[in-house]
Amino acid sequence: MNEVSAEAKHRRRGGGRAGNVRGKGPAISQLPWQEVINIDNPTEPLPPEGVAAVHDGAMRILEEIGIEILNPEAIQILKDAGATVNGENVRMGRDMVMEYIAKAPSHFTITPRNPAKTITIGDRRIVFGNVSSPPNYSNLDEGRKSGTHKAYQDFIKLTQYFNCIHFAGGYPVEPMDLHPSIRHLDCLYDKLTLTDKVVHAYSLGAERVEDVMEMTRIACGLTHEEFNAKPRMYTNINSTSPLKHDFPMLDGMMRLARRGQPTVVTPFTLAGAMAPVTMVGAVTQSIAEALIAIVLIQIIKPGCPCAIGTFTSNVDMKTGAPAFGTPDYVRATQVTGQMARYYGLPLRSTNACAANCPDAQAAWESMFSMWAAVTSGTNIVYHAAGWLEGGLCASYEKFVMDCDVLQQFIWYMKPVTTGPDDIALDAIKDVGPGGHFFGTPHTQERYETAFYSPFVSDWSNFENWQDRGSIRTPERANKLWKQILAEFEAPPMDEAIREELAAFVEKRKAEGGAPTDF
Repeated sequence: MNEVSAEAKHRRRGGGRAGNVRGKGPAISQLPWQEVINIDNPTEPLPPEGVAAVHDGAMRILEEIGIEILNPEAIQILKDAGATVNGENVRMGRDMVMEYIAKAPSHFTITPRNPAKTITIGDRRIVFGNVSSPPNYSNLDEGRKSGTHKAYQDFIKLTQYFNCIHFAGGYPVEPMDLHPSIRHLDCLYDKLTLTDKVVHAYSLGAERVEDVMEMTRIACGLTHEEFNAKPRMYTNINSTSPLKHDFPMLDGMMRLARRGQPTVVTPFTLAGAMAPVTMVGAVTQSIAEALIAIVLIQIIKPGCPCAIGTFTSNVDMKTGAPAFGTPDYVRATQVTGQMARYYGLPLRSTNACAANCPDAQAAWESMFSMWAAVTSGTNIVYHAAGWLEGGLCASYEKFVMDCDVLQQFIWYMKPVTTGPDDIALDAIKDVGPGGHFFGTPHTQERYETAFYSPFVSDWSNFENWQDRGSIRTPERANKLWKQILAEFEAPPMDEAIREELAAFVEKRKAEGGAPTDF
Protein backbone atom coordinates (compact mmCIF):
# COMPACT_ATOMS: atom_id res chain seq x y z
CA MET A 1 0.00 0.00 0.00
CA ASN A 2 1.44 3.39 -0.90
CA GLU A 3 1.75 6.24 1.63
CA VAL A 4 -1.22 8.19 0.30
CA SER A 5 -3.52 5.19 0.53
CA ALA A 6 -2.33 4.44 4.06
CA GLU A 7 -3.10 7.99 5.14
CA ALA A 8 -6.54 7.77 3.55
CA LYS A 9 -7.22 4.54 5.38
CA HIS A 10 -6.05 6.08 8.68
CA ARG A 11 -8.33 9.07 8.19
CA ARG A 12 -11.30 6.85 7.43
CA ARG A 13 -10.73 5.00 10.72
CA GLY A 14 -11.25 8.24 12.62
CA GLY A 15 -9.99 8.84 16.14
CA GLY A 16 -8.64 5.48 17.22
CA ARG A 17 -10.33 3.50 19.98
CA ALA A 18 -12.04 6.48 21.54
CA GLY A 19 -13.30 7.57 18.14
CA ASN A 20 -14.64 4.23 17.01
CA VAL A 21 -18.32 3.58 16.45
CA ARG A 22 -20.15 0.52 17.59
CA GLY A 23 -21.60 -1.07 14.50
CA LYS A 24 -21.22 1.68 11.90
CA GLY A 25 -18.85 4.25 10.45
CA PRO A 26 -17.33 7.02 12.55
CA ALA A 27 -19.18 10.24 13.23
CA ILE A 28 -16.48 12.17 11.40
CA SER A 29 -13.42 11.48 9.31
CA GLN A 30 -10.68 13.18 11.30
CA LEU A 31 -6.94 13.56 11.00
CA PRO A 32 -4.87 11.06 12.99
CA TRP A 33 -3.24 11.97 16.29
CA GLN A 34 0.04 13.60 15.32
CA GLU A 35 2.84 15.88 16.41
CA VAL A 36 2.21 19.32 14.93
CA ILE A 37 5.19 21.43 13.89
CA ASN A 38 4.70 25.03 12.84
CA ILE A 39 6.86 25.33 9.72
CA ASP A 40 6.34 29.09 9.33
CA ASN A 41 8.69 31.66 10.79
CA PRO A 42 6.92 33.69 13.48
CA THR A 43 5.77 37.24 12.89
CA GLU A 44 7.98 39.70 14.77
CA PRO A 45 6.46 43.19 15.03
CA LEU A 46 9.33 44.53 17.16
CA PRO A 47 12.77 45.35 15.76
CA PRO A 48 15.74 44.30 17.95
CA GLU A 49 15.74 47.65 19.72
CA GLY A 50 12.04 47.15 20.52
CA VAL A 51 12.74 43.77 22.12
CA ALA A 52 15.53 45.42 24.11
CA ALA A 53 13.14 48.19 25.24
CA VAL A 54 10.48 45.71 26.48
CA HIS A 55 13.16 43.66 28.24
CA ASP A 56 14.58 46.77 29.91
CA GLY A 57 11.10 47.84 30.97
CA ALA A 58 10.38 44.43 32.52
CA MET A 59 13.74 44.46 34.31
CA ARG A 60 13.10 47.95 35.69
CA ILE A 61 9.73 46.81 37.03
CA LEU A 62 11.50 44.00 38.87
CA GLU A 63 14.37 46.23 40.02
CA GLU A 64 12.59 49.47 40.89
CA ILE A 65 8.89 48.74 41.49
CA GLY A 66 8.78 45.09 42.53
CA ILE A 67 6.05 42.46 42.62
CA GLU A 68 3.91 41.69 45.65
CA ILE A 69 4.31 38.05 46.66
CA LEU A 70 1.48 36.97 48.96
CA ASN A 71 3.16 33.72 50.00
CA PRO A 72 5.62 33.86 52.93
CA GLU A 73 7.47 30.69 51.88
CA ALA A 74 8.01 32.05 48.37
CA ILE A 75 9.22 35.37 49.81
CA GLN A 76 11.80 33.60 51.96
CA ILE A 77 13.06 31.47 49.06
CA LEU A 78 13.48 34.55 46.87
CA LYS A 79 15.15 36.49 49.71
CA ASP A 80 17.62 33.68 50.41
CA ALA A 81 18.54 33.67 46.70
CA GLY A 82 19.39 37.39 46.74
CA ALA A 83 16.13 39.28 46.15
CA THR A 84 15.35 42.45 48.08
CA VAL A 85 12.28 42.11 50.30
CA ASN A 86 10.21 44.84 51.92
CA GLY A 87 7.18 43.25 53.52
CA GLU A 88 5.45 41.48 50.62
CA ASN A 89 7.20 43.55 47.94
CA VAL A 90 9.99 41.66 46.19
CA ARG A 91 12.57 43.24 43.90
CA MET A 92 15.55 41.69 42.16
CA GLY A 93 18.32 42.76 39.82
CA ARG A 94 18.36 41.80 36.18
CA ASP A 95 21.50 39.73 36.61
CA MET A 96 19.68 37.52 39.10
CA VAL A 97 16.67 37.26 36.79
CA MET A 98 18.68 36.24 33.76
CA GLU A 99 20.85 33.80 35.73
CA TYR A 100 17.82 31.80 36.82
CA ILE A 101 15.80 32.15 33.62
CA ALA A 102 18.75 30.63 31.75
CA LYS A 103 18.28 27.41 33.76
CA ALA A 104 14.78 26.80 32.36
CA PRO A 105 14.63 24.38 29.40
CA SER A 106 13.54 25.66 26.00
CA HIS A 107 11.44 22.53 25.44
CA PHE A 108 10.22 19.52 27.40
CA THR A 109 7.86 16.56 27.13
CA ILE A 110 4.88 15.53 29.25
CA THR A 111 4.06 11.81 29.29
CA PRO A 112 0.50 10.80 30.29
CA ARG A 113 -0.75 7.32 31.16
CA ASN A 114 -0.75 6.47 27.46
CA PRO A 115 2.83 7.13 26.29
CA ALA A 116 1.57 7.34 22.69
CA LYS A 117 -0.11 10.62 23.71
CA THR A 118 3.13 12.21 24.94
CA ILE A 119 3.36 15.88 23.98
CA THR A 120 6.40 18.09 23.46
CA ILE A 121 6.21 21.70 24.61
CA GLY A 122 8.59 24.10 22.87
CA ASP A 123 10.68 24.51 19.74
CA ARG A 124 8.30 24.81 16.76
CA ARG A 125 5.75 22.36 18.14
CA ILE A 126 2.20 23.42 18.91
CA VAL A 127 -0.39 21.55 20.98
CA PHE A 128 -4.07 22.28 21.59
CA GLY A 129 -6.19 21.83 24.74
CA ASN A 130 -9.89 21.95 25.57
CA VAL A 131 -11.76 24.94 26.96
CA SER A 132 -11.20 25.20 30.72
CA SER A 133 -13.04 26.60 33.74
CA PRO A 134 -16.32 28.16 32.47
CA PRO A 135 -19.09 28.06 35.10
CA ASN A 136 -21.74 27.59 32.39
CA TYR A 137 -22.34 25.45 29.32
CA SER A 138 -24.64 25.83 26.34
CA ASN A 139 -26.05 23.88 23.43
CA LEU A 140 -28.89 24.37 20.99
CA ASP A 141 -31.14 21.93 22.87
CA GLU A 142 -30.83 23.16 26.45
CA GLY A 143 -29.76 26.77 26.01
CA ARG A 144 -27.35 28.17 28.64
CA LYS A 145 -27.11 26.28 31.95
CA SER A 146 -24.92 26.20 35.05
CA GLY A 147 -22.26 23.52 34.78
CA THR A 148 -23.14 19.95 35.79
CA HIS A 149 -21.19 16.76 36.30
CA LYS A 150 -22.82 15.25 33.22
CA ALA A 151 -21.87 18.23 31.06
CA TYR A 152 -18.33 18.01 32.42
CA GLN A 153 -18.16 14.34 31.42
CA ASP A 154 -19.55 15.13 27.97
CA PHE A 155 -16.80 17.67 27.31
CA ILE A 156 -14.13 15.29 28.62
CA LYS A 157 -15.40 12.69 26.12
CA LEU A 158 -15.17 15.26 23.32
CA THR A 159 -11.65 16.09 24.51
CA GLN A 160 -10.66 12.45 24.21
CA TYR A 161 -12.44 11.86 20.91
CA PHE A 162 -10.83 14.60 18.87
CA ASN A 163 -7.27 13.84 17.79
CA CYS A 164 -6.57 17.55 17.32
CA ILE A 165 -6.97 18.06 21.11
CA HIS A 166 -3.63 17.04 22.60
CA PHE A 167 -4.19 17.61 26.31
CA ALA A 168 -7.01 17.80 28.83
CA GLY A 169 -6.60 21.15 30.54
CA GLY A 170 -8.74 22.40 33.39
CA TYR A 171 -12.39 21.46 33.86
CA PRO A 172 -14.08 22.15 30.49
CA VAL A 173 -17.06 23.28 32.55
CA GLU A 174 -17.27 23.57 36.34
CA PRO A 175 -19.60 20.84 37.67
CA MET A 176 -21.49 23.07 40.08
CA ASP A 177 -23.54 20.09 41.36
CA LEU A 178 -20.40 18.57 42.94
CA HIS A 179 -19.36 20.02 46.30
CA PRO A 180 -16.12 22.03 46.01
CA SER A 181 -14.44 19.92 48.70
CA ILE A 182 -14.59 16.75 46.60
CA ARG A 183 -15.10 18.16 43.10
CA HIS A 184 -11.46 17.72 42.13
CA LEU A 185 -11.54 14.03 43.09
CA ASP A 186 -14.52 13.17 40.88
CA CYS A 187 -13.29 15.41 38.06
CA LEU A 188 -9.80 13.93 37.97
CA TYR A 189 -11.15 10.40 38.23
CA ASP A 190 -13.28 11.10 35.16
CA LYS A 191 -10.43 12.79 33.36
CA LEU A 192 -7.99 9.96 34.04
CA THR A 193 -10.45 7.21 33.06
CA LEU A 194 -12.32 8.84 30.17
CA THR A 195 -9.09 10.16 28.58
CA ASP A 196 -5.53 8.96 28.24
CA LYS A 197 -4.13 12.42 27.46
CA VAL A 198 -2.02 14.82 29.54
CA VAL A 199 -3.97 16.24 32.50
CA HIS A 200 -3.79 19.40 34.60
CA ALA A 201 -4.02 20.35 38.28
CA TYR A 202 -5.58 23.57 39.52
CA SER A 203 -3.30 25.37 41.96
CA LEU A 204 -6.14 26.10 44.35
CA GLY A 205 -4.95 24.68 47.65
CA ALA A 206 -2.39 22.15 48.79
CA GLU A 207 -4.87 19.27 49.06
CA ARG A 208 -6.10 19.60 45.49
CA VAL A 209 -2.60 19.77 44.03
CA GLU A 210 -1.30 16.85 46.08
CA ASP A 211 -4.38 14.75 45.28
CA VAL A 212 -4.04 15.35 41.54
CA MET A 213 -0.35 14.46 41.54
CA GLU A 214 -1.10 11.26 43.46
CA MET A 215 -4.02 10.32 41.20
CA THR A 216 -1.91 10.92 38.09
CA ARG A 217 0.86 8.78 39.55
CA ILE A 218 -1.60 5.95 40.24
CA ALA A 219 -3.20 6.21 36.79
CA CYS A 220 0.22 6.00 35.14
CA GLY A 221 1.18 2.96 37.25
CA LEU A 222 4.30 4.66 38.59
CA THR A 223 6.32 4.66 41.78
CA HIS A 224 6.89 8.03 43.44
CA GLU A 225 10.44 8.02 42.11
CA GLU A 226 9.25 7.33 38.56
CA PHE A 227 6.65 10.10 38.79
CA ASN A 228 9.26 12.59 39.98
CA ALA A 229 11.73 11.59 37.26
CA LYS A 230 9.95 13.38 34.41
CA PRO A 231 6.87 15.50 33.68
CA ARG A 232 3.57 13.60 33.84
CA MET A 233 1.06 16.48 34.27
CA TYR A 234 1.17 20.24 34.74
CA THR A 235 -0.45 23.31 36.26
CA ASN A 236 -1.19 26.81 35.01
CA ILE A 237 -1.05 29.81 37.33
CA ASN A 238 -2.16 33.40 36.82
CA SER A 239 -0.74 36.50 38.43
CA THR A 240 -3.15 38.89 40.12
CA SER A 241 -2.46 41.82 37.84
CA PRO A 242 -1.22 44.39 38.35
CA LEU A 243 2.01 43.21 39.97
CA LYS A 244 0.85 40.51 42.41
CA HIS A 245 1.06 36.75 42.87
CA ASP A 246 -1.35 35.18 45.34
CA PHE A 247 -0.78 32.46 47.93
CA PRO A 248 -2.50 29.34 46.46
CA MET A 249 -1.19 29.74 42.93
CA LEU A 250 2.42 30.01 44.12
CA ASP A 251 1.90 27.20 46.62
CA GLY A 252 0.70 24.83 43.90
CA MET A 253 3.47 25.88 41.55
CA MET A 254 6.13 25.24 44.20
CA ARG A 255 4.68 21.82 45.06
CA LEU A 256 4.85 20.77 41.42
CA ALA A 257 8.34 22.22 40.98
CA ARG A 258 9.71 20.15 43.86
CA ARG A 259 8.53 17.04 42.01
CA GLY A 260 9.76 18.17 38.60
CA GLN A 261 6.31 18.85 37.16
CA PRO A 262 5.81 21.85 34.82
CA THR A 263 4.01 25.14 35.41
CA VAL A 264 2.71 27.54 32.77
CA VAL A 265 2.91 31.06 34.23
CA THR A 266 0.21 33.22 32.62
CA PRO A 267 -0.34 36.82 33.70
CA PHE A 268 -3.87 38.02 32.91
CA THR A 269 -3.28 41.59 31.78
CA LEU A 270 -6.14 43.51 30.17
CA ALA A 271 -4.82 46.74 28.65
CA GLY A 272 -6.68 49.73 29.98
CA ALA A 273 -7.85 47.96 33.15
CA MET A 274 -5.25 45.74 34.83
CA ALA A 275 -2.32 46.99 32.73
CA PRO A 276 -1.33 50.12 30.79
CA VAL A 277 -3.64 51.07 27.94
CA THR A 278 -0.76 50.70 25.48
CA MET A 279 -0.44 47.07 24.37
CA VAL A 280 3.37 47.11 24.56
CA GLY A 281 3.12 48.47 28.09
CA ALA A 282 0.71 45.68 29.01
CA VAL A 283 3.10 43.11 27.54
CA THR A 284 6.02 44.62 29.47
CA GLN A 285 4.10 44.33 32.73
CA SER A 286 3.05 40.75 31.96
CA ILE A 287 6.65 39.75 31.23
CA ALA A 288 7.79 41.06 34.62
CA GLU A 289 4.95 39.25 36.41
CA ALA A 290 5.77 35.98 34.66
CA LEU A 291 9.54 36.11 35.06
CA ILE A 292 9.53 36.46 38.84
CA ALA A 293 7.49 33.25 39.17
CA ILE A 294 9.78 31.42 36.72
CA VAL A 295 12.81 32.61 38.73
CA LEU A 296 11.18 31.10 41.83
CA ILE A 297 10.67 27.76 40.03
CA GLN A 298 14.33 27.68 38.98
CA ILE A 299 15.56 28.49 42.48
CA ILE A 300 13.52 25.59 43.87
CA LYS A 301 14.54 23.10 41.17
CA PRO A 302 17.00 24.29 38.52
CA GLY A 303 16.01 22.97 35.10
CA CYS A 304 12.39 22.34 36.08
CA PRO A 305 10.19 22.70 32.96
CA CYS A 306 8.04 25.80 32.71
CA ALA A 307 6.48 28.06 30.10
CA ILE A 308 5.48 31.69 29.84
CA GLY A 309 1.86 32.43 29.03
CA THR A 310 0.21 35.42 27.42
CA PHE A 311 -3.30 36.51 28.20
CA THR A 312 -2.83 40.13 27.22
CA SER A 313 -5.83 41.66 25.51
CA ASN A 314 -7.76 44.89 25.73
CA VAL A 315 -11.04 45.99 27.27
CA ASP A 316 -13.94 47.70 25.58
CA MET A 317 -13.28 51.24 26.76
CA LYS A 318 -17.01 52.04 26.48
CA THR A 319 -18.12 49.30 28.91
CA GLY A 320 -14.98 47.90 30.56
CA ALA A 321 -15.83 44.41 29.26
CA PRO A 322 -12.91 42.20 28.17
CA ALA A 323 -12.41 41.92 24.41
CA PHE A 324 -10.77 38.94 22.72
CA GLY A 325 -9.79 38.04 19.20
CA THR A 326 -9.00 41.67 18.45
CA PRO A 327 -6.17 43.04 16.28
CA ASP A 328 -4.61 44.37 19.49
CA TYR A 329 -4.73 40.87 20.99
CA VAL A 330 -2.98 39.48 17.91
CA ARG A 331 -0.14 41.99 18.14
CA ALA A 332 0.25 41.54 21.89
CA THR A 333 0.53 37.78 21.41
CA GLN A 334 3.10 38.17 18.65
CA VAL A 335 5.17 40.57 20.76
CA THR A 336 5.01 38.19 23.72
CA GLY A 337 6.22 35.45 21.38
CA GLN A 338 9.27 37.54 20.56
CA MET A 339 9.98 37.99 24.26
CA ALA A 340 9.49 34.28 25.00
CA ARG A 341 12.08 33.43 22.36
CA TYR A 342 14.40 36.12 23.78
CA TYR A 343 14.28 34.33 27.14
CA GLY A 344 14.36 30.85 25.62
CA LEU A 345 10.98 29.84 27.06
CA PRO A 346 8.01 27.99 25.51
CA LEU A 347 4.92 30.14 24.92
CA ARG A 348 1.26 29.60 25.80
CA SER A 349 -1.63 31.59 24.29
CA THR A 350 -5.40 31.22 24.07
CA ASN A 351 -8.17 30.66 21.52
CA ALA A 352 -10.46 33.28 23.02
CA CYS A 353 -13.54 35.16 21.88
CA ALA A 354 -16.10 37.48 23.46
CA ALA A 355 -19.09 36.21 21.46
CA ASN A 356 -22.17 34.96 23.33
CA CYS A 357 -23.18 32.24 20.88
CA PRO A 358 -21.48 30.19 18.13
CA ASP A 359 -22.13 32.77 15.42
CA ALA A 360 -20.04 34.71 12.91
CA GLN A 361 -18.56 36.89 15.65
CA ALA A 362 -17.39 33.78 17.50
CA ALA A 363 -15.85 32.46 14.30
CA TRP A 364 -13.91 35.56 13.33
CA GLU A 365 -12.72 36.34 16.87
CA SER A 366 -11.54 32.77 17.35
CA MET A 367 -9.86 32.82 13.95
CA PHE A 368 -8.01 35.99 14.96
CA SER A 369 -6.98 34.29 18.21
CA MET A 370 -5.79 31.17 16.39
CA TRP A 371 -3.93 33.29 13.85
CA ALA A 372 -2.25 35.04 16.78
CA ALA A 373 -1.18 31.65 18.15
CA VAL A 374 0.21 30.38 14.86
CA THR A 375 2.00 33.59 13.87
CA SER A 376 3.45 34.21 17.35
CA GLY A 377 5.19 30.84 17.57
CA THR A 378 2.89 29.68 20.37
CA ASN A 379 3.62 26.18 21.68
CA ILE A 380 0.54 25.60 23.87
CA VAL A 381 -2.93 26.81 22.89
CA TYR A 382 -5.22 26.88 25.90
CA HIS A 383 -9.02 26.87 25.48
CA ALA A 384 -8.54 25.79 21.85
CA ALA A 385 -12.05 24.34 21.52
CA GLY A 386 -15.38 25.36 23.02
CA TRP A 387 -14.80 28.85 24.51
CA LEU A 388 -17.61 31.45 24.50
CA GLU A 389 -18.55 34.63 26.42
CA GLY A 390 -14.99 35.58 27.32
CA GLY A 391 -14.57 32.26 29.12
CA LEU A 392 -17.89 32.19 30.99
CA CYS A 393 -19.48 29.49 28.85
CA ALA A 394 -18.44 26.22 27.21
CA SER A 395 -20.36 25.49 24.02
CA TYR A 396 -20.92 21.97 22.70
CA GLU A 397 -21.41 23.26 19.17
CA LYS A 398 -18.43 25.57 19.21
CA PHE A 399 -16.23 22.75 20.53
CA VAL A 400 -16.96 20.80 17.36
CA MET A 401 -16.65 23.87 15.14
CA ASP A 402 -13.31 24.81 16.71
CA CYS A 403 -11.95 21.30 16.20
CA ASP A 404 -12.63 21.59 12.47
CA VAL A 405 -10.65 24.86 12.49
CA LEU A 406 -7.82 23.26 14.49
CA GLN A 407 -7.61 20.49 11.93
CA GLN A 408 -7.41 23.07 9.17
CA PHE A 409 -4.46 24.74 10.90
CA ILE A 410 -2.79 21.35 11.35
CA TRP A 411 -3.29 20.71 7.64
CA TYR A 412 -1.99 24.19 6.82
CA MET A 413 1.21 23.52 8.78
CA LYS A 414 2.11 20.38 6.81
CA PRO A 415 5.57 20.58 5.19
CA VAL A 416 5.47 21.60 1.54
CA THR A 417 7.37 19.16 -0.65
CA THR A 418 8.69 19.83 -4.15
CA GLY A 419 9.49 16.42 -5.60
CA PRO A 420 8.69 15.43 -9.22
CA ASP A 421 5.22 14.19 -8.24
CA ASP A 422 4.50 17.52 -6.52
CA ILE A 423 5.66 19.69 -9.43
CA ALA A 424 3.65 17.30 -11.70
CA LEU A 425 5.26 18.19 -15.02
CA ASP A 426 4.31 14.83 -16.53
CA ALA A 427 0.64 15.40 -15.68
CA ILE A 428 0.75 18.93 -17.06
CA LYS A 429 2.35 17.61 -20.27
CA ASP A 430 -0.24 14.83 -20.64
CA VAL A 431 -3.19 17.21 -20.25
CA GLY A 432 -1.75 19.96 -22.42
CA PRO A 433 -3.46 23.23 -23.35
CA GLY A 434 -7.21 23.36 -22.87
CA GLY A 435 -7.60 20.00 -21.11
CA HIS A 436 -8.59 19.13 -17.54
CA PHE A 437 -7.01 17.16 -14.72
CA PHE A 438 -10.05 15.37 -13.23
CA GLY A 439 -9.45 12.06 -14.96
CA THR A 440 -5.65 11.93 -15.04
CA PRO A 441 -3.87 9.12 -13.15
CA HIS A 442 -2.02 11.80 -11.16
CA THR A 443 -5.36 13.15 -9.85
CA GLN A 444 -7.03 9.76 -9.44
CA GLU A 445 -4.18 8.49 -7.28
CA ARG A 446 -4.36 11.48 -4.94
CA TYR A 447 -7.83 12.99 -4.94
CA GLU A 448 -8.95 11.44 -1.62
CA THR A 449 -6.19 13.12 0.38
CA ALA A 450 -5.09 16.00 -1.86
CA PHE A 451 -7.00 18.69 0.04
CA TYR A 452 -8.40 19.22 3.49
CA SER A 453 -11.95 17.93 3.80
CA PRO A 454 -13.97 19.64 6.56
CA PHE A 455 -16.45 17.76 8.73
CA VAL A 456 -18.59 20.77 9.72
CA SER A 457 -18.52 23.05 6.68
CA ASP A 458 -21.04 22.41 3.90
CA TRP A 459 -19.52 22.97 0.46
CA SER A 460 -22.63 22.06 -1.53
CA ASN A 461 -24.37 24.59 -3.76
CA PHE A 462 -27.36 26.59 -2.56
CA GLU A 463 -30.01 24.35 -4.14
CA ASN A 464 -28.60 21.16 -2.61
CA TRP A 465 -28.14 22.88 0.77
CA GLN A 466 -31.73 24.11 0.63
CA ASP A 467 -33.10 20.69 -0.39
CA ARG A 468 -31.39 19.15 2.67
CA GLY A 469 -33.16 21.55 5.02
CA SER A 470 -30.96 24.69 4.91
CA ILE A 471 -29.04 23.44 7.95
CA ARG A 472 -26.66 26.05 9.35
CA THR A 473 -23.23 25.44 10.83
CA PRO A 474 -24.19 25.31 14.55
CA GLU A 475 -27.01 22.90 13.71
CA ARG A 476 -24.61 20.60 11.87
CA ALA A 477 -22.23 20.77 14.84
CA ASN A 478 -25.14 19.96 17.16
CA LYS A 479 -25.85 16.77 15.26
CA LEU A 480 -22.19 15.77 15.29
CA TRP A 481 -21.55 16.13 19.02
CA LYS A 482 -24.60 14.02 19.75
CA GLN A 483 -23.39 11.28 17.45
CA ILE A 484 -19.86 11.44 18.90
CA LEU A 485 -21.13 11.11 22.48
CA ALA A 486 -23.46 8.25 21.52
CA GLU A 487 -20.53 6.38 19.95
CA PHE A 488 -17.89 7.17 22.57
CA GLU A 489 -15.77 4.40 24.06
CA ALA A 490 -13.37 5.18 26.89
CA PRO A 491 -9.71 4.28 26.34
CA PRO A 492 -8.59 1.07 28.04
CA MET A 493 -7.25 1.08 31.60
CA ASP A 494 -5.85 -1.77 33.65
CA GLU A 495 -8.58 -2.85 36.05
CA ALA A 496 -6.23 -3.01 39.04
CA ILE A 497 -5.18 0.60 38.39
CA ARG A 498 -8.82 1.67 38.04
CA GLU A 499 -9.64 0.04 41.37
CA GLU A 500 -6.65 1.67 43.08
CA LEU A 501 -7.67 5.06 41.67
CA ALA A 502 -11.29 4.60 42.83
CA ALA A 503 -10.11 3.53 46.28
CA PHE A 504 -7.96 6.65 46.60
CA VAL A 505 -10.93 8.83 45.66
CA GLU A 506 -13.17 7.17 48.24
CA LYS A 507 -10.49 7.44 50.92
CA ARG A 508 -9.97 11.16 50.29
CA LYS A 509 -13.73 11.78 50.25
CA ALA A 510 -14.04 10.04 53.61
CA GLU A 511 -11.31 12.35 54.91
CA GLY A 512 -13.27 15.40 53.75
CA GLY A 513 -11.42 16.19 50.54
CA ALA A 514 -10.12 19.76 50.37
CA PRO A 515 -11.12 22.52 52.81
CA THR A 516 -13.52 25.15 51.47
CA ASP A 517 -14.94 28.46 52.59
CA PHE A 518 -18.44 27.04 52.72
